[in-house]
Amino acid sequence: MRILVLGAGKMGSFFLDLLSFNHETAVFEKDPQRLRFTYNTLRFTSLEEIREFKPELVINAVTVKYTITAFNEVLPYLPDDCIISDISSVKTGLKDFYEKCNHRYVSTHPMFGPTFANLNQLQEENAIIINEGDYMGRIFFKDLYSNIGLNIYEYSFEEHDKTVAYSLSIPFVSTFVFAAVMKHQDAPGTTFKRHMKIAKGVLNEDDYLLQEILFNPHTPEQIEHIEKEMDELLTIIRNKDADGMKAYLTKIRTNLAANK
Repeated sequence: MRILVLGAGKMGSFFLDLLSFNHETAVFEKDPQRLRFTYNTLRFTSLEEIREFKPELVINAVTVKYTITAFNEVLPYLPDDCIISDISSVKTGLKDFYEKCNHRYVSTHPMFGPTFANLNQLQEENAIIINEGDYMGRIFFKDLYSNIGLNIYEYSFEEHDKTVAYSLSIPFVSTFVFAAVMKHQDAPGTTFKRHMKIAKGVLNEDDYLLQEILFNPHTPEQIEHIEKEMDELLTIIRNKDADGMKAYLTKIRTNLAANK
């Protein structure tokens, strides 16, 4: 299959490495500096090269802020039967775009990123495939993700957004609060250092990505859950309620055990 990847960033390069030995691949990237370390793949910097390549599948791996912009830019240069796809963690506006673009499409979300995941050991990582796209496109990504050991889940666009609000918004907000109140420690403990590492990793993400995840319409509900738990914990601490603390610790340990 002839596969075009848009963007030679970390995830774009990951997909090229994954696909280039079994498919004819090309990457379109406006910044030539990013193409220095790509190999075993065609490297395009002009749209006319895309027309000549005639891709059968496009994987849009540009920064989430420019996902739809990148699609609009390359659509006039794609064959009519080309399947277009995104791997975005934020699906805002994509369903409407796909329904009007006159191309078959597939939308997926690898639930990992270069910041924390070991891209050579993904057996404990997950991927979501949107079940509203092209059947053959979904089969392609299902096979691809299965071959690298990902756990695969199929959701609608709406179900995906709810899942992201829970699985990303809660840790992101918790990390923001930690980073906002923390002070320099000359001799930080192990737990503090681990939280610091997570905070630096999260805040190394693209600002627009963080914004769009938190602006997900399902995020406020999740933050309200955090506020409720903080109020309960603060009351226990202020009252030095030993029995209440024991019950609270039992509750959260039970919750952790149920989410292994």
